Amino acid sequence: MKFTNALVLSSAAIAQAQVAQAQDVPAATGIGGGDEIVVTGSRAQGRSKLDTASPVDVVTAQDLKQQGTTELATALANTVPSISFPRPSATDGTDAIRPATLRGMSPDQTLVLINGVRAHTSASLNVNGVVGRGSAAVDLNTIPSTALQSIEVLRDGASAQYGSDAIAGVVNLRLREADHGGGATVTYGIYDTQIDTARDGRHVTGESTVTASGWQGLKLGGDGFLTVSGEYTHRNPTSRGDVDPRLATPVVDNRFGDPKVESYSVYVNAAKPLGDTWELYGFGGYQYRDSTSAAFPRLDSAAAAFGLDGFLPLINTHSKDFTVTGGLRGEIAGWKADVNVSYGRNRIDYWTRDSANYTYGATSQTDFYDGASIYDQWVAGVDFSKQFDVFQSLNVAWGIEGRRESYEIKAGEPASYGYGTVFPNATPGAQGFPGFSTLNEVSEHRQNGSIYLDLEAQVTDKLLVGLAGRGEDYSDFGTTGTGKLSLRYDFSPAFAIRGTASTGFRAPSLIQQYYTSITSVIQNGNQIVTGTYPATSPTATALGGRALEPEKSTNLSAGFVVRSGGFSLTVDGYRIHVRNQIGLSENIPVTSIPGVSAARFFLNGLASTTKGIDAVANYKLVTENAGTFDFTIAGNVNDIKITRVPTSPLSTLFARSRILTIEQGTPGEKVAGTINWAGDTLGATARVTYYGNVLQPGTVVTSDYYTGKRAITDLELRYQPREGAFNLAVGANNLLDVYPKKVPAALNSTGVTSFPFYSPYGFNGRYLYVRAGLTW
Repeated sequence: MKFTNALVLSSAAIAQAQVAQAQDVPAATGIGGGDEIVVTGSRAQGRSKLDTASPVDVVTAQDLKQQGTTELATALANTVPSISFPRPSATDGTDAIRPATLRGMSPDQTLVLINGVRAHTSASLNVNGVVGRGSAAVDLNTIPSTALQSIEVLRDGASAQYGSDAIAGVVNLRLREADHGGGATVTYGIYDTQIDTARDGRHVTGESTVTASGWQGLKLGGDGFLTVSGEYTHRNPTSRGDVDPRLATPVVDNRFGDPKVESYSVYVNAAKPLGDTWELYGFGGYQYRDSTSAAFPRLDSAAAAFGLDGFLPLINTHSKDFTVTGGLRGEIAGWKADVNVSYGRNRIDYWTRDSANYTYGATSQTDFYDGASIYDQWVAGVDFSKQFDVFQSLNVAWGIEGRRESYEIKAGEPASYGYGTVFPNATPGAQGFPGFSTLNEVSEHRQNGSIYLDLEAQVTDKLLVGLAGRGEDYSDFGTTGTGKLSLRYDFSPAFAIRGTASTGFRAPSLIQQYYTSITSVIQNGNQIVTGTYPATSPTATALGGRALEPEKSTNLSAGFVVRSGGFSLTVDGYRIHVRNQIGLSENIPVTSIPGVSAARFFLNGLASTTKGIDAVANYKLVTENAGTFDFTIAGNVNDIKITRVPTSPLSTLFARSRILTIEQGTPGEKVAGTINWAGDTLGATARVTYYGNVLQPGTVVTSDYYTGKRAITDLELRYQPREGAFNLAVGANNLLDVYPKKVPAALNSTGVTSFPFYSPYGFNGRYLYVRAGLTW
């Protein structure tokens, strides 16, 4: 739900004050430092992140910039311990559209906002055996980090404030605002790593990535601004697979690692006062991303039966992501008002390259267009707020929102999914990623409307009380309501306690309701042709499927805040119980569908309880001669338990591997210690991040394997004069070249999955980079 940006930008004067602060300046940063004003989680004006009733992390533009990675999701995970961003490989389209998690929960249980407006999700559905299986989440990597002024991460349930999806929390991406100045940066990096798999050892130097980005602030008349940002990335693929033991002479015949990516993005953000009271604003962006990953290799011995040589299928996706928002903010009868309309669309086209359709034999083409998936949404909202002289102060905010969502699947070319006549009994479709057929085509939409009321009262100097309620009506499943109570008591300026209690919900996505496809799934090293069917289709209902219902949650949190001089400490415990959770079933054997040996579908019925503690400690030391030091220790301890699993007399709906992925597929402990130093012309960042053991479960206990407990060290050295246009940095991510535990040879019969792709820090090894920039 669009919250009232007018609470922060209620006049042109305030807007220009923020614009003046938007320049890139060398500074000590960190999620624990500073007393930044936040606009997420509270609709009252002027609250800092240490004054709120709910925990909020603030990641600045400098935090994002002072890293080797230019991927937004990776940079965010490096900075915020409660966020994890695994890097799966050999998992079809999920390689290109990777999901991030907050507190280990499903990626679609975190709401993402851009400047306070609900962002649209990706058109890609994660149907593979990875973290976040069954989710269609917002693709954070569609927004270039250079376009951002800051990111606010609300670590608290907030459905009563913002609507569906905010069960785990909210990520609000705040775009850069500037009417002058600019900057340009080029980052170049390579891997320099020793790869030791179960059967092989080799050293790799190369696999480069180059990113060029820039931004420019422009005036709109004498009192408005227009900020334009852009980014281009070219990333070569990485390869971390083992040798293939099935070959007479074992060699690496796979490409297990990051995909090849080429992308460009452009974003704009603008505002223009209209007189003394009203302001016109708008923002939007576009990204095109071409990503190519590899499937499992097809050996000569298997392909020869169809007159073909062996090959390595490549899965190529072209993602086109677009968003635009416009609005007016000002004042009506003493109420601050914000009226806005937003549109977002993501289209992903799929190709399978260097492959074959076995049913066509040696005459098969090698490149196939597999079709497309498209998701778009319209959001329109009106928000009002006013401060009353009740108690010490009472802020009243209310608003309404309407949303329309659409989802489409378009078929690929016939050869990508069809049957040839040369070998009609072979598995049809392009090997690696069969295309969508005409039977898979869908075009569906739904609408919903919502209304909310948000009260926040400073009852006394010490007591803050917040109440929020929200009602929603969906055209497909009906109505739902949520509420939230927030309390904070400041015993003194140095110590406060805080807590919240709320209910939440997540509507089943259109993609979960209507996605359908037939594809090859690798299970225990075997290829299984599996169909995914809508929950209300005849196939699914025969296996126990029924119309999807919303997930419901109960969230509790309690914590304290300590601050004294340059020191601050926040500790927050939480408990999140989710009922009627949606999951993708197992691959259930079927015999009634020609060419398909297994079927799966989405269903409700899982229940989970997530408990944990977040802690952030920061100390800022300003010295007379040695510069500024910023010390931060931030950690998350998280425990997830599945408390209910739906069952069916016909089959196993959720196997142990699905349950254990939810419970142990993300780190139970993640702690990061960071030192930021800024001198007159030099600066440095050193970070050590500890990750707890992560399980990548198999179908039975003997096929489980673990990442192991690991500590990853990142180091960056900078030349950053306080007065000057040029800046330079050199650094290393994973300086000590740490890998997760290798997959035992006995569990890697193909040589492909040599490391656990559940690893929360990937499995690419040491990355060296240099970054050069100009500011003006």
